[in-house]
Amino acid sequence: MTIHCPNTGSMMHCKEPGSRIWYSTSDSKTRKYPHTLEVIEVAGKKLAGINTGRANALVREAVTENMVPRLSGYRHVQQEVKYGRENSRIDFLLRGHPGRPGEDCYIEVKNVTLGEAGGLGLFPDAVSTRGTRHLRELMHIAEQGNRAVLFFCVQHTGIDRVEPAVAIDPDYSATLAEAAAAGVELMAWRARIGPKEIRLVEEIPVVLPHRS
Repeated sequence: MTIHCPNTGSMMHCKEPGSRIWYSTSDSKTRKYPHTLEVIEVAGKKLAGINTGRANALVREAVTENMVPRLSGYRHVQQEVKYGRENSRIDFLLRGHPGRPGEDCYIEVKNVTLGEAGGLGLFPDAVSTRGTRHLRELMHIAEQGNRAVLFFCVQHTGIDRVEPAVAIDPDYSATLAEAAAAGVELMAWRARIGPKEIRLVEEIPVVLPHRS
């Protein structure tokens, strides 16, 4: 069986031969491959959701249902809105918060599946010039007086904190530290993953390395 893999990263630690997997099936007549890889069992019997397309849906659900306290109260939620100075699209634009008049909230979502020992989650799992560009755009948004949020959607049941992957992409890691210092808000939420449901349930820390 050939199954579509909706993940453009390296999938480090999430592609070991013989691993147990779960997949979904589409009845669309236009798809070349009807099956989509969704979840894989990784070391320690933990589960990782490797379908990056699910990340935005999980975040939208959490935001619209007011599950994320720091992002609750907005009346309007838009997706894939053009913005910035580098011809980018923001994943979510929140508007109309009664307590924040005139202040919009821009949210960039990143899917985290790279787990290491001790509950450590790393992002990115491959060099990401696109991710670095998004950080620059978010910094510009913060400079303009709007909220800029980098939201790590952690689809891995063994991760309890997220850090930048300095060894994989030092440029991204350095820019992330600059973005945090410039007012970009960092948050990470871990998903509960099962054969029939994936849902964001818990906020976990984002930890930046100490700068020398």
